[in-house]
Amino acid sequence: MKDLVIYLAKALVDNPDQVDVKEVAGEKGAVIELRVAESDRGKIIGKEGRIIKSIRTIVNSASAKLGKRATVELIEDKPPTP
Repeated sequence: MKDLVIYLAKALVDNPDQVDVKEVAGEKGAVIELRVAESDRGKIIGKEGRIIKSIRTIVNSASAKLGKRATVELIEDKPPTP
């Protein structure tokens, strides 16, 4: 699933070298954490969140076909506050 998310994210953003994906195993399945450059965050989210919803749907369908469960989370790295 991690490779699928990397492929989709790199195809959508302007800075594909800044796409970072980590897969964290949980009790009910895997959580796939997606990080992109701040300037590309809007492209991943899309209008009204349609693109990220589509990515989640694709990953959910692919993982269900394998008999597993996976969710995608878009991680926002906020700069530390002084």
